[in-house]
Amino acid sequence: MGLLEGKKILVTGVLTDGSIAFHVAKLAQQEGAQVILTSFGRQARLTAAIAKRLPVTPEVLQLDVTNEDDLAQLEARVLEHVDSLDGVVHSIGFAPQSVMGGNFLAGEWADVATALEVSAFSLKSLAVATKPLMRNGGSVVGLTFDAQFAWPVYDWMGVAKAAFESTARYLARDLGPDKIRVNLVSAGPIRTTAAKSIPGFEQMEGSWPERAPLGWDQTDPEPAARAVAALLSDWFPATTAEIVHVDGGVHAMGQ
Repeated sequence: MGLLEGKKILVTGVLTDGSIAFHVAKLAQQEGAQVILTSFGRQARLTAAIAKRLPVTPEVLQLDVTNEDDLAQLEARVLEHVDSLDGVVHSIGFAPQSVMGGNFLAGEWADVATALEVSAFSLKSLAVATKPLMRNGGSVVGLTFDAQFAWPVYDWMGVAKAAFESTARYLARDLGPDKIRVNLVSAGPIRTTAAKSIPGFEQMEGSWPERAPLGWDQTDPEPAARAVAALLSDWFPATTAEIVHVDGGVHAMGQ
């Protein structure tokens, strides 16, 4: 029996087969779960094409996490395919390039607000929209990049990740009575589409393999995906508001 046998999992953020979200969806299927993906706008075609590379081609539902109509209709759209959800994966993040790449002091509120809404507030939006589907409890797992530090070039996206991590803690508090766990995986730098959009990203990833006690492969999303799958499973029944670091150990090392 697989780790996620019989579970129904909603996965956001699948854009390429090199993304952590894609590998989460793949592992979940291999471990016995039924997976549903979400996407929106022009990205939906990319998601639908990449979905065909999974062991079983999943449904792809329309969901823009900043669109109130999409959020309101998500429950009905999910119920067209499954009768409930056991897990939700938040793999969504965006900040205009004007607030990254060394532009912290020049960042303007309109662009910062976009980063915060898409990258942090959306965790609350997604959790609230899917809460009615997790009638028997469940697991919400999000992906973050360690917000303890001020990283080179990350700028306002780093601030958004700090808000994201705080949002997860408050959600864990408020959803706990419904037996819904909320945890995050803090992955080391992976050369995903999102990472490549960060100006100067190589400054963040450059020394990571040397600093990591376990070493680090920036091209391999599977370790992070395995952690997500584990947190979606029943093996962490009393764990919530946690951040699991999958970074080769860099988070615990001094400079």
